[in-house]
Amino acid sequence: MSMFFEQPEQYFPGFAPPQQHPERAHWFVFRRSQLLVREGDERADLPLAATLDSLGLAPLRVHYLGRLAEQHCFAAEVEQGADAPPGWTFCGLRALFSGMAPNLLGVAGRALQIVDWDRTHQFCGACGLPTRPSASERSRECVRCGLVAYPQISPVVMCLIRRGSELLLARSPRFAKGVYSALAGFVEPGETLEQCARREVEEEVGLQISNLRYFASQPWPFPHSLMIAFLAEHAGGEIRIDGVEIEDAQWFSCGNPPALPARISIARKLIDAAIGEITGQI
Repeated sequence: MSMFFEQPEQYFPGFAPPQQHPERAHWFVFRRSQLLVREGDERADLPLAATLDSLGLAPLRVHYLGRLAEQHCFAAEVEQGADAPPGWTFCGLRALFSGMAPNLLGVAGRALQIVDWDRTHQFCGACGLPTRPSASERSRECVRCGLVAYPQISPVVMCLIRRGSELLLARSPRFAKGVYSALAGFVEPGETLEQCARREVEEEVGLQISNLRYFASQPWPFPHSLMIAFLAEHAGGEIRIDGVEIEDAQWFSCGNPPALPARISIARKLIDAAIGEITGQI
């Protein structure tokens, strides 16, 4: 199953740039979380150049990402207040999923996570002194105490609960108006994925579940999550929302679902797959 933001085929990750700088490379240039793309281009083209000098951009930091087919790829970050060069614009990745080629979108998700990690780890979290990039791997090391920081990945378990031909869908106060989705939460230290799913469901809606089935996973670069999705059966309890993470939760029939998440997300693929499974059994 193909997922948005997953590592594409013919992508070969790399850390050390080639000894001979390529004459042309894909540049994933970020202003915070916004990516530089050609203005008015439905395909969301990226800069293809040896350096960013031709665009008049002075990057704060640059990272080599590897190769996409035969094209080398670099990530870069510019000042938060930097203007886009003429003919170009900065745009959030969420708005680009329908216009950017899936292979470029996959590398863009990786690039955003690396740039965000590098920016937020310029200083040591233990002693506060500056960190320096490693020459041999993707990490930053404190100049005094030697603490090493690697790119952060935060696992998030998602769980969609079935009761007969109904699905439990909930909405967070953070969701767009009217949108419902599956339950989800971050894995805590010492938990298995299955324990996290049971805990989150119990905490957020007061239900018990059984028959957990793995569905799929998706890298989610907002800013550094890995979504791991499960299907489960209702095993007991009545809906009792926590009122904090969840503001409403209901059982919905497959024939009358509420507004659902965008198709870019694993949540939508999970819900669509469950609906397909149920309707195929009815």
